[in-house]
Amino acid sequence: MLVDHHCHLDFPQFAEDFDGIVQRAKAAGVGTMVTISTHIARLDTLLAITRRDADIYCSVGTHPHNADEERGITTEEIVRLATSDDKIVAIGEAGLDYYYQKSTRENQAEGFRRHIAAARITGLPLEIHTRDADEDCKAILEEEHAKGPFPAILHCYTGGMDLAMRAVELGLHVSFTGVVSFKKSEALREIAKAVPLDRLLVETDAPYLAPEPFRGRTNEPAYVVHTAQAIARARGIAFDELASATTENFYRLFQKVKRSASPTSPRTGTDA
Repeated sequence: MLVDHHCHLDFPQFAEDFDGIVQRAKAAGVGTMVTISTHIARLDTLLAITRRDADIYCSVGTHPHNADEERGITTEEIVRLATSDDKIVAIGEAGLDYYYQKSTRENQAEGFRRHIAAARITGLPLEIHTRDADEDCKAILEEEHAKGPFPAILHCYTGGMDLAMRAVELGLHVSFTGVVSFKKSEALREIAKAVPLDRLLVETDAPYLAPEPFRGRTNEPAYVVHTAQAIARARGIAFDELASATTENFYRLFQKVKRSASPTSPRTGTDA
């Protein structure tokens, strides 16, 4: 069984075929999905989605793109919301995005630190978004870790080796999307090989970043199988070993999630 710990099932691309998306995920062996918050103000929408299937959960948090808009939300409020419902199993996504810079760097950093504090208080894993901000992200992680450890994931990792390895040293996990399967992603595959197996996760970030052979299409949770296959090939290990390890890592980290019965066995063949 595999898990998709980071997707966006509330996005409009999924509105017309939600049930089909869930069914295809389970047929592919993806037993659990976590739909990730980008606006705390939209938490009710995410919770409504989790009510549609016992194996769907959600997070609560503010994407760095929306840090200006939700800069007034305190750590205490994030903690209150995160502990208000059994279906809320993570914090975020929050972090730094210097590629688009839709919010100021100052508000992104302040929001990032508030979410880290919420993860530290609740023990829930923080889904970290970091893009083109390796040095500032590393500095914040180091400064915040000095105040006390917190569970977290560098999600959809596309940064450099240095940040990934420093995050692992600080006790974080590193997660990869379909980008790791792209032909020109050799450097990223080297990072996926270097991350210790017990700190590795896979995800889709659906509807974005569909892996080969679906690149350019709308991504969906079922396709996490292909990301896992690409990493298993890069590491030179069996697909089943990679799937088992990443799933166990997920349940160890996302302690509020009930372990799902495996719907089927994931596909272990080559991408086609």
